[in-house]
Amino acid sequence: MTDFTPKPEHKFTFGLWTVGSTGRDPFGGPVRDAKTPAELVYLLGEVGAYGVNFHDNDLIPIDATPAEAEAIKKDFRKALQDTGLVVPMATTNLFGDPIFKDGAFTSNDPKVRAYALQKTMRAIDLGVEFGAGIYVFWGGREGTETDSSKNAADAIKHNREAMNFLCEYAIDNKYDLKFALEPKPNEPRGDIYNPTVGHMLGFIATLDHPDMVGLNPEVAHEHMSGLNFMHGVATAWEAGKLFHIDLNDQYPGRYDQDLRFGSRDIKAAFYLVKFLEDVGYQGSRHFDAHAYRTEDYEGVKDFARGCMRTYLMLKEKAAQFNADVEIQSLLAEIQYEDPTLTPLFGKYTREKAQELKNRSFDRTVIASRGLKYERLDQLTIDIILGMR
Repeated sequence: MTDFTPKPEHKFTFGLWTVGSTGRDPFGGPVRDAKTPAELVYLLGEVGAYGVNFHDNDLIPIDATPAEAEAIKKDFRKALQDTGLVVPMATTNLFGDPIFKDGAFTSNDPKVRAYALQKTMRAIDLGVEFGAGIYVFWGGREGTETDSSKNAADAIKHNREAMNFLCEYAIDNKYDLKFALEPKPNEPRGDIYNPTVGHMLGFIATLDHPDMVGLNPEVAHEHMSGLNFMHGVATAWEAGKLFHIDLNDQYPGRYDQDLRFGSRDIKAAFYLVKFLEDVGYQGSRHFDAHAYRTEDYEGVKDFARGCMRTYLMLKEKAAQFNADVEIQSLLAEIQYEDPTLTPLFGKYTREKAQELKNRSFDRTVIASRGLKYERLDQLTIDIILGMR
């Protein structure tokens, strides 16, 4: 059996807010005592993680004094040094404080929008201080419950102005940063602006510095809407915009559950891992998930180990799929190339267009060809279930 021990080259990361979750939910209070950021780093070091990510207020409480902030950073830095963990990504909490009840960058109140910029600049400084190279933006409050409250075009314009401003801030300070925008359809707002990968790609194209802005898609956020997450990831990748990724699991059509990676839809998780490994994705594999509310901190460690172990098992299954002779033979038959047609694809020319218009296609013969997808799918199931 393959060794499924996580190693630094796997680049498995967790947020302070994930392993640090106390289990609080809308119907009940905490079931685990809060741990300090330094304690959580040691926990992640114990389970074999590569890195730790944070919102600004995961690390420094919003009302901390300068002296308190320095003490926390000192302890956090020592924990990083002791464990060897790194900080690949940071982000801003623009959703928790009551001031953001109607959004941050898209708030109707200019004072809120100004404060959001101030808070984010300070958070960017904090992330860079600890080595973050990716900065994520999740607009959890950037939306509405009633569309009579905001002009949607103005809200999107305000969001664009904020992103342009913050890009310039990073450039002006010579920060080596990439920004990653994280789409979500709803929750906590009734509807959130730019809810999918496609919306975000369209938005990024309108920015002043689209080259430094990409995507941070999340499994749960796409599955909430019944979308195929791997397709969204592939869209981001093909556009050169897969800057970061959030791995977890989710039942479709429900609230954002942030379940342990692979714990609900193992087949979707398999195709996702296979895609990431096949294309050679070099970024972090970040688990934005939470242990069940039933768990103590030993259970939190089990949760974290489970996320990484499942990914590594599926990585092995993906390699088995790619090496399976029957599967590859089927794929070669299914995804065949017609040498007489290949020259007619690609960039348009008048000659290609004319030749295609003159070409005769026997629709009946083409449509009668069985594609053997049933056999291929069952072989995939056999591999996932360890029967092949």
